[in-house]
Amino acid sequence: MIENLFPNVNWEKLWEATIETIYMTAMAGAITFVLGIILGLLLFLTSKDNLWENKLVYSITSVFVNVFRSIPFIILIVLLIPFTKALLGTIRGSNAALPALIIGAAPFYARMVEIALREINKGVIEAAKAMGAKTSTIVWKVLLPESMPALVSGITVTSIALVGYTAMAGVIGAGGLGNLAYLDGFQRSRDDVTFAATIVILIIVFIIQFIGDLITNKLDKR
Repeated sequence: MIENLFPNVNWEKLWEATIETIYMTAMAGAITFVLGIILGLLLFLTSKDNLWENKLVYSITSVFVNVFRSIPFIILIVLLIPFTKALLGTIRGSNAALPALIIGAAPFYARMVEIALREINKGVIEAAKAMGAKTSTIVWKVLLPESMPALVSGITVTSIALVGYTAMAGVIGAGGLGNLAYLDGFQRSRDDVTFAATIVILIIVFIIQFIGDLITNKLDKR
């Protein structure tokens, strides 16, 4: 039955492409989570009336985040080709897609982190400061725990965006389901291959959303 619906699909290739997409999404998502939190904390802490208030640092970080968040991903990949080649020695394959994926997603997530931190009740932060807590203690014991549900929700959204980014990266040879859909599907006029790759991408997105919602609900104490 499945063979009749998808006569041109090579299931082994589809599986390999699925693993590549999951690998790119997971690796880029994990690094984006760390970098995004660092950038988001820097934006929050150096903003007006906050612990490390510094207009210059905030402005530089904000411009960096805004610039890379605004560049369309397909253009960003092309712009980063020299950097990727210098770093990895190649512009093809799953690993070669990671620099563009991370640089494209981290600034996007950093803004979500900043927003999440701004939603924390300032009274909680003031109380910690009044008790003589150091900035590092406030970050680890107040800011991150209080904002964790929003941070997980944000990385869920970002990871779903990364799945879409991997599909675009696949068009220029990064591998994954995007590469399969474009080369084996679109270019060879095999609609069933493109359709099968799309179904798998949707399944991955639904799984990410389900896991993200589950973790967010467990962390949310409200």
